[in-house]
Amino acid sequence: MALLLAAVGIYGVLSGGVTERMREIGVRAALGASRRSILMLVIRQGMALTGIGVLLGLLAALAASRVIVSLLYGVSRFDPATYLFVIALLTVVSGIACWLPAWRAAQVDPSITLRAE
Repeated sequence: MALLLAAVGIYGVLSGGVTERMREIGVRAALGASRRSILMLVIRQGMALTGIGVLLGLLAALAASRVIVSLLYGVSRFDPATYLFVIALLTVVSGIACWLPAWRAAQVDPSITLRAE
């Protein structure tokens, strides 16, 4: 559930950001930005949020490991394989959640966007 909630949250934040920045993205496209550069702009923004979240979550997990050690079965407090697996899983899910708004931003037609105002 937490993974699904994180993916929906990242998608929602990026989708809202893309909607708010639609005019800016249209101007970038009108000035010659490629679809790939627009795509990478939005994905970079989402993955930066993911990186901050992973770092804060890692610090919180390390700090809380003494408290939750009784709940862990067969896993040590500082099991690097578990931490790396969770970080990789969250990064992949975040990448997928970032892709959809980024793809929508890359499909913006500059003439329609600029005419809307």
